[in-house]
Amino acid sequence: MNISLLQRNIEWAQPSVNRQRAEEALLSAPQSDVYVLPEMWSTGFVTSPGDYDADAAPYSPIEGESGSTLQWMQGMAVRLDAAIAGSIAIKAQDGSYRNRFYFVTPNEVRFYDKHHLFTYGGEHLRYTPGQEKVIVEWRGVRFLLQVCYDLRFPIWARNADSEQLTYDCILYVASWPTPRVEAWRTLLLARAIENQCYVCGVNRVGNDPYCQYSGGTAFIDPYGVRQAEVAMNEEGILTCQLSMESLQAFRAKFPVLKDRD
Repeated sequence: MNISLLQRNIEWAQPSVNRQRAEEALLSAPQSDVYVLPEMWSTGFVTSPGDYDADAAPYSPIEGESGSTLQWMQGMAVRLDAAIAGSIAIKAQDGSYRNRFYFVTPNEVRFYDKHHLFTYGGEHLRYTPGQEKVIVEWRGVRFLLQVCYDLRFPIWARNADSEQLTYDCILYVASWPTPRVEAWRTLLLARAIENQCYVCGVNRVGNDPYCQYSGGTAFIDPYGVRQAEVAMNEEGILTCQLSMESLQAFRAKFPVLKDRD
């Protein structure tokens, strides 16, 4: 399976601009089975979504559950015959705001709502956390969906005995600021080693009104080796191959997961 990881700069609260730029990047990327965009890739890391409601702004970049950005992801999934993944800020039908990680294939929409909201940045004041882990299967590979701050909580990501909770690759999408980027790079390796799985970490670059971001988008193998990485502080696309044959052989030869708690 080929996976393309897109390290992007994001225009603040400009979803139409970000969709257009993402489309150009997707169409320029090598043909892949999965394309992964960063956290809140259509708006930037908006921690006060209510400030952008229709009553408070000329237009709202915060969309509903079936908004333009999700429709765009569905269209691109069909166009590329692939899965398009990444999180966006949405207003759910119940009125709550969610940091929702969509995994969209040509025939299906799956999603995970970020569980660990970033209290240091005030995300918990406006957003509602998700309560369930989500694993999606696509073309024979099982992906665990995770968002940014989730990376700091290994128990939440633990590979389990249950068939429904076993996965082959973790997808982390993030808006992880520059001052803590070494923690990002280190924890991605840890999650791969302790769960004996592939890890794809996709972080943004650029600036928003509050933070600077330097990237660190990487593809890590089940041994905890960083196989490839996008250059820091630059937009870029990293396309790598995930081998289920190699993963299964490693797990059979060195069955660490059988000894987990």
